[in-house]
Amino acid sequence: MIRVYPADSRYQSNHGWLQSHFSFSFAEYFDPENIQFGPLRVFNDDIVAPQRGFGAHPHQEMEIVSVVLKGQLEHRDSIGNHGIISFGEVQRMTAGTGIVHSEMNPSPTEAVNFLQLWFLPEKYGLTPSYEQIQYDVTKMKNNLLPVVSKEKAGEQVAYIHQDLTMYLSDLEKDHTLTFEQKEGRRIYVFVIEGELTLNHDTTLHRRDAARITDVTKLHISTPSQARFMLIDLP
Repeated sequence: MIRVYPADSRYQSNHGWLQSHFSFSFAEYFDPENIQFGPLRVFNDDIVAPQRGFGAHPHQEMEIVSVVLKGQLEHRDSIGNHGIISFGEVQRMTAGTGIVHSEMNPSPTEAVNFLQLWFLPEKYGLTPSYEQIQYDVTKMKNNLLPVVSKEKAGEQVAYIHQDLTMYLSDLEKDHTLTFEQKEGRRIYVFVIEGELTLNHDTTLHRRDAARITDVTKLHISTPSQARFMLIDLP
């Protein structure tokens, strides 16, 4: 089953310096029917004003992934890590038994737009850790490029403590991608830009999402072009 969640169905939060869209229950938004999709617990689409951000705050027992779409995001944490990521980079933080971190926009002029995802870990009590990877943007072209994974982790793929793989793709017109997975797993698709067609008859527009179950083969195409994220989930 392919269930589409249009972009305008997301909860919108506007704090002036921060504009957010929540795909799942988060902060002041709570819907008991929209808590998670498998281990995917949070999917936030955030825009943060220049030189503003989230000051030091704690997390526990969560795998947190940030993907910058535009601008820069600066990370600092209580175990000594510091990094700035932009498009073409991903950061993964294991909150585990407890970590304090901050996320700021270091630019004096440009807003940062990033996606932040939280996943339930495969087990609790993990040692907190941080990883920042750079991937080859050109390899997204007409391809599903893994950027976060438990099974495919490597130099350009961040490791995550959960049985999932996150892919990014830039798909062109007249190209089709086919994604296959074992029975009983889930697929989450999010359109960053453009328009997608799934299995020939389901259309997704910019910032739409699809939660997919009981589909072992997914055909992905576009009438023009599209940048999207696909997550293979248990």
